[in-house]
Amino acid sequence: MSRFLNRTEAGKALAEVLAERNYDDPVVLALPRGGVPVAIEVVRALKVPLDLVMVRKIGAPGQQELAVAAVVNGDDPQIVTNEGIMLALGLTDEDIEQMSKSRLEEIRRRRGVYLSGRAQVPIKGRTAIVVDDGIATGATTRASLKAVRKRDPAKLVLAVPVAPEDVVEDLRGEVDEVICLSTPYPFQAIGLHYVDFGQTLDEEVVRLLDEAAELIGEGGSGD
Repeated sequence: MSRFLNRTEAGKALAEVLAERNYDDPVVLALPRGGVPVAIEVVRALKVPLDLVMVRKIGAPGQQELAVAAVVNGDDPQIVTNEGIMLALGLTDEDIEQMSKSRLEEIRRRRGVYLSGRAQVPIKGRTAIVVDDGIATGATTRASLKAVRKRDPAKLVLAVPVAPEDVVEDLRGEVDEVICLSTPYPFQAIGLHYVDFGQTLDEEVVRLLDEAAELIGEGGSGD
């Protein structure tokens, strides 16, 4: 099984592919925290703005790594559910809504830490490239794409280093283009497809966001 050395290496490999696409007026949207070290390599290569999609997985009771749903905040919070897992566990929409409350609180906390004083990068009419360090079930990714699509980009691209092939195929209908470097089979936890998959800290996210802002100037290109 081939593995990426770390998120930086994966980001550089992803940036090489994305650079060849010559997208019109792109902006990169990373899923924190692990997606940010991947996305910064795309930003460095393309010299484009970086922003965040604030999403939280809703784990199954007693199995927090099993995504039963995901929530993205904003003026209109988006919840995307994994109906098969919900049915298997006997969970209702009301259960998911109740479980989402703590995740929304965490999203608000992280937004304050990461984006305090920084304006949201406009994406209407632009090419929005959503980046993460990998996809497992697709629940958090689907929620993120749904939220980004509502902001009316001209083109929506999903770009990840690694994901299961069936999940990638399921997500194609949510975007205009999918870039996925590796679809190993059998697919295991995302971290097992990296040599180094250490936790990304809040401080690193803030540092990389600051670097991205310096690279293209506050406000971003094309604003």
